[in-house]
Amino acid sequence: MTAIALISPATIALSAKMAADGYARIDGTEMLARLNADTTSWQSFADSWNDLGPDLYMADGGRYRRRRHAAFACDHGAIIRKPDQPHYQSRDYNALNGDVQRWFSPVEAATIDNPVSRAIFAFCAHQFDPAAHRRWHVEMHQFRIEAKPDEAGRPTPEGLHRDGVDWVFVMLVERRNVREGVTRIGAPDGTALGEFTLAAPGDAMLIDDHRILHGVTEIHPQDPAQPALRDALVVTFVGEG
Repeated sequence: MTAIALISPATIALSAKMAADGYARIDGTEMLARLNADTTSWQSFADSWNDLGPDLYMADGGRYRRRRHAAFACDHGAIIRKPDQPHYQSRDYNALNGDVQRWFSPVEAATIDNPVSRAIFAFCAHQFDPAAHRRWHVEMHQFRIEAKPDEAGRPTPEGLHRDGVDWVFVMLVERRNVREGVTRIGAPDGTALGEFTLAAPGDAMLIDDHRILHGVTEIHPQDPAQPALRDALVVTFVGEG
């Protein structure tokens, strides 16, 4: 007898929210429970943000962003890393840094092999393609945005935007000594649909990139004498064939 995979009520509810609104928020406690993230694995995962290379492609001249990048194939639910490659966005989607092949430091193998990362890939693959019937191009981005007394940190310097993909997963990893950094959601015509703040580790959102614009406001230090940062993970899926 062939086993039938059951879809959990939580997954069904999340899918219904996505279908209705084009995006869905997940509380950090719930997200970490979904990932079955133990303290040791999560700490190792979060610590990897302490070793990101500088983003040298900022057309606004800013030096407030650090990042690493990796690309994968998701083949019927199986995640396979691709050779290192540049990240590219059309200027239609990124007016600031578009139409440039941007090479970033690759995500470390230990980070990709971390149980938290593997659980995130599995969660996204199942949420975006429950039947696992397609191939997808997947990109993983580790972002650290730093704020200084004389320079605000800009998580999305391109403003309210689409990424030019099919699906987007965003998860906060750490938020330290910062104020603001509000996530804003909009319709394709720019009409505001809501705003909220990813504030606790694991706070996450899923976005249908065809239907929803998203952006994050600047961050500023609460205490100018202390380091101020916002660490986030972004994973995108684009269908192939």
